[in-house]
Amino acid sequence: MRRAGVIAILALSLIPVAFLSSFAQPLPVPPSHELMVGEELVYNVSYMFLDLGQIRIKTESRVEADGRMCYFSRAYIDSYKGVPLVDLHAVFESVMDPDVFSRRFMGKVKQDDWWDFNRYLFEYDRNRVIIDSGQKDTLVSRRDTTDVQTSYQDGLSLFFRARHDLYLGKPAVIPALVKEKKVHTTINFRNTRESVEIDAVTYPVDVVAFDGTMDFVGIFGLTGEFEGWFSNDEARVPIKAKMRVLIGSVSVELMRWNRSGWVPPKGE
Repeated sequence: MRRAGVIAILALSLIPVAFLSSFAQPLPVPPSHELMVGEELVYNVSYMFLDLGQIRIKTESRVEADGRMCYFSRAYIDSYKGVPLVDLHAVFESVMDPDVFSRRFMGKVKQDDWWDFNRYLFEYDRNRVIIDSGQKDTLVSRRDTTDVQTSYQDGLSLFFRARHDLYLGKPAVIPALVKEKKVHTTINFRNTRESVEIDAVTYPVDVVAFDGTMDFVGIFGLTGEFEGWFSNDEARVPIKAKMRVLIGSVSVELMRWNRSGWVPPKGE
């Protein structure tokens, strides 16, 4: 599917640039509560002083998949009207195991007056993934299968996997299925506590920083190194991120949120 790598903006641009040879002392690890039904996070995507678009991610419900009660999340990616040379609209849906890996995925990207789509069905008991591709929402034009020997992420579930592993304290190589190809994202979870400022909050936010690289090219030439900052608490909410493109760096910043009982933790 053309431009299906847009999920890199959603999942990877919200993750982090160079690897460090040593790690900071481990931080206290709060409980992992990154999966919460009803959570909605909205991000502004910008290049230098130009606002490009918006990403909205919502965890909508619990659903059953392969005998497990899983989480269903949806992401909407839309460019702003009037942005030169950019007209992008995509929807991504992921059914995630409570252990935070993908069991189902649907990605749709608008092409003219219709939507191209990809659908992944992970059959781990048979060590395979069924991949359906097509147009006009439901018309399947091609079906493929590929083997898997371990649990995989899709682009959206990778966003939550990074939250889950935030306090890991070492690099992790995470397999994912993106643009119908098996790829890897290496994330350096280095347990570095920092403070960052965003427009939506009047005080510095207490965050944990990390960085990494991805081995594929996504939309707008998104590839290679990235860095980001997630909240230093049990919610582990992505607060801010930067990711390289061919001509510079894209920034992603939290602008609105709805999560029961959560406010960004105050930093120094």
